Amino acid sequence: MQKDFHYYATYAAAYIAGYSHWDSQKIAYSAQFVDLCSETYLAKIRAPLSAATTQLQLELMDMRTDPIGLQKITRIWSSFHFLPYDLHAKRKKCSKRYLDKYRLICNINGELLKGTVVMARARESLQAVGIAMHVLADTWAHSYFAGTPSLVINNTNYYFYEIFPDGSEKQITFRHSASKEDDLDNSLYTNSVYQSNENSIMNLGHGRAGHLPDYSFIRYKYLPAWGDYDEIIKDNPSDYYHAFCQMIYAMKYMRGGYPVFETDTYDTAAVADLSDWIWQILTKRQLDSCADWKAFGEYLSGKEIEDFELDRYKSEYMKAPANEKNGTFLGKFIVAALAQKSFVTHNIFESKNPLAGISVDYDKKGFKGIKDYAKLLEYSIVKEEDEWA
Repeated sequence: MQKDFHYYATYAAAYIAGYSHWDSQKIAYSAQFVDLCSETYLAKIRAPLSAATTQLQLELMDMRTDPIGLQKITRIWSSFHFLPYDLHAKRKKCSKRYLDKYRLICNINGELLKGTVVMARARESLQAVGIAMHVLADTWAHSYFAGTPSLVINNTNYYFYEIFPDGSEKQITFRHSASKEDDLDNSLYTNSVYQSNENSIMNLGHGRAGHLPDYSFIRYKYLPAWGDYDEIIKDNPSDYYHAFCQMIYAMKYMRGGYPVFETDTYDTAAVADLSDWIWQILTKRQLDSCADWKAFGEYLSGKEIEDFELDRYKSEYMKAPANEKNGTFLGKFIVAALAQKSFVTHNIFESKNPLAGISVDYDKKGFKGIKDYAKLLEYSIVKEEDEWA
């Protein structure tokens, strides 16, 4: 998904769920910041690089694709953008190496999604809510792709068709010019360059399908290699509508509206009188629907939604003393991001899948394994000391 949904639509969902205008903006900022919190940015503000929730193209181009490099990539992309659906999925007549990658395929309403939402509620921070909403929304947009480089899982071929509202179809043409916008009139879209190397960065996530999963208006069909080349139809307007209604339900849960969070549950009643407007936005054929979602959100709250500014909280974090940084906006985001990465990585490791690296439950065995979580351990110790003080 893009800023239109992660920022403006998330704001609208938060406001409908009962958050104030100001809290909804903070949740929306956190959701969008997931797509921008790179090691490059964290280095500029002198924050822990292990809190990265994304990787810039230049960062990815410099990444090694040896086992250590691939584990680092997988920890970021599987934790925040391609949440695995079933870490114990069965597959007949396949190698362990293939099965490990197959089990990282993203889909909706998995156990890790439930754990993500429940953990975000327990952390009691708006930043954790925003991160969880990003993860939840991306399970809808990015379903059927995996957050680890893999040609056999993520590749696409010539059989890729756009399905129009009248039922007609047109074969999609992919090109590799990142400097050019997608051409909606001619169904001409940019995707990553084909690389036969199984672990090439070009085969990460939905790169081989370009930005199609990120557009709410599009319906398309293709033949994924992992699905024995059976046809899959992706109906993005419907998926995005369900994502929006599920976010409302999830955030009502986080505010204490429900005692438990159930997957496959959507608060359609909350938007019953607004559904026509929402569908109009979702089905409008355009590359960017920020203006439409912003107008919708401002209609709901009657207040102006501030445009997203990457450095909005930068000064607060950088000027804070070392012992107070965790209490700043970005400090809380960093801790919530580390918790999410640790949660997903630990579950992948516990399923005997090595693709995200080694993880040990530090609450039970002390800190061992991935150094990404040293900061999280430090925060937990300080928090525990504050509670006993």
